[in-house]
Amino acid sequence: MPPARFKDPSFRRSLTLFRAFLREQDDPEYCYSLLARDAADQVEAHAGPLGGQVVVDVGGGSGYFTEEFRRRGANAYLFEPDPVELGEGAPDGSVVADGYLLPLGDGVADVTFSSNVLEHVADPQTFLSELARVTRPGGLIYVSFTNWLSPWGGHEWAPWHYLGADRARERYRRRTGRPAKHTLGENLFAVHIGPTLRQVRARDDVRVISARSRYWPFLAETIVKAPGLRELATWNLLLILRRCAP
Repeated sequence: MPPARFKDPSFRRSLTLFRAFLREQDDPEYCYSLLARDAADQVEAHAGPLGGQVVVDVGGGSGYFTEEFRRRGANAYLFEPDPVELGEGAPDGSVVADGYLLPLGDGVADVTFSSNVLEHVADPQTFLSELARVTRPGGLIYVSFTNWLSPWGGHEWAPWHYLGADRARERYRRRTGRPAKHTLGENLFAVHIGPTLRQVRARDDVRVISARSRYWPFLAETIVKAPGLRELATWNLLLILRRCAP
């Protein structure tokens, strides 16, 4: 039986992940492989060993998470809406599919996984409903996202998003000589922790097992309980949800 709570990891782990994140543009293989191993550890802390379990990775880009789940023995499948993000080296069996309408039956997954996708969808609650639909009763749903008021909320043009999205995007263009990948209201949305928590806790198809900062090495759940402060200090919210019986 997996533990009911995920123990705060070490400061060294958080520092290692942060340093890897700073190398994301130059060495994505190192960055995302490390993040995938870390995420798989978090999933196993709540779902138990992944060997033999069906894992659905929604919005997993080129497949780093799916490949890590498979290395641990899971029957893992990647569903990614953007063929460009999927790339030519995606894991075998990857499917181009919209997270709002997955080509899967009800309750087929033991674990449904979504890393840093929620801030890129216009309707997070419909997206969560689809994750819940394909997860079996008692199954695990892992959702993390970078909230808008996080220092990284503006993604490649952070932290200048605090001064306004348009100004931040223009600064990025001037500094790099190329347009920003993300545009607020098109492929990046201002998702906040407080409203998201209230909406998720009001749902009857999932139960919140843990709401915590994904990367903090201490007081990770305590920070999320502090209104106002959590919007700045959480950086990235991790929700561990349990699918309720219909």
